[in-house]
Amino acid sequence: MAEKDDKNMKALKEVWRRAENALCADCGKPDPDWASHTLGVFICLSCSGIHRNIPNISKVKSLRMDHWDEAQVQFLEQHGNAVAKAMYEAHIPIYYYQPTHSDCQVLREQWIRAKYERKEFTEPGRQLPYSNGLKEGILWKRGRDNGQFLPRKFLLSEQDGCLKYFAKPDAKEPKINIKIDTINATFQPVKIKNPNGLQLSYLKDNKTRNIFLYHEDGKEIVDWFNAIRAVQVHYLKVAFPVASDNEQREAFKKRWFTLDHRRLMYFKDPLDAFAKGEVFVGSREHGYSVKQGLPAGAQGGFSWQYGLTIVTPDREYLFTCETARDQQDWIAAFSRVIEQPMTPQEYAIEAYFKLSS
Repeated sequence: MAEKDDKNMKALKEVWRRAENALCADCGKPDPDWASHTLGVFICLSCSGIHRNIPNISKVKSLRMDHWDEAQVQFLEQHGNAVAKAMYEAHIPIYYYQPTHSDCQVLREQWIRAKYERKEFTEPGRQLPYSNGLKEGILWKRGRDNGQFLPRKFLLSEQDGCLKYFAKPDAKEPKINIKIDTINATFQPVKIKNPNGLQLSYLKDNKTRNIFLYHEDGKEIVDWFNAIRAVQVHYLKVAFPVASDNEQREAFKKRWFTLDHRRLMYFKDPLDAFAKGEVFVGSREHGYSVKQGLPAGAQGGFSWQYGLTIVTPDREYLFTCETARDQQDWIAAFSRVIEQPMTPQEYAIEAYFKLSS
């Protein structure tokens, strides 16, 4: 018996050491030391607690402390995180926010339930509750003056490009009409003092305003969050078409550039109404960086003294400046953006750019 247990433990360690299983299958945390022997995924301690809440779907054990029988080990050998992701994450919409280990409980729980319990991403073209561009319902909103949370009707419309809320359920006119391109939605459970607390920040009269919301149902508040992101991606698709690969790869030509936080837009003429193309500039922790100079062998590199290179996870973008001062100013501007962490809204923008490029 001891010999068989030793054999099982050796096999378990081998599959555990596979590169695909080095990060938690659900939140990406390094060195997961738990696993689901019904799903075949390696997960961290925190995510294992969520899996325990869906015992009809997932049964978990500690890889260090629990006993594993031969059948369970063989199941892990035949599956693993790569197989699970290919099945349960096959068709994730570009706007759907995939949480990391630093995100709040409600985001991580609904992500796990969406994957394994509701199987929302296993079929192409599936109609999801946050994907049709229209969402209406009651959310609890904190009052501006008294701080009390009261139920308010909210309406999100892709067609109108806005989010409205009404002081009364039967009100014909909204109290506030917020343009979708000004909204930044983030979960703030500590600030709002509710595990499902959602903060909406938006611009009004060039000032940032905040709305604090929650819903008793974790799925409902996360559906609202992703519905907002879905409408924002639709807006970006209409408002900011991305240049084609052929346009991006053309030889060096003089263009007028503007950097609007993470959007690097270029124009043929500074007075043009619409950008010829656009590049998304993410954060360093997600593989973005700026380098002085051009790569060896770049077209015309021998004659461009003040070049710079924007490195993204997918490709490099090459630019040149007319003076050393311009070069250093642009590098400093890009560096300031790259060093800032990305917001959930910016993940949606990045996803759209990757799909369109």
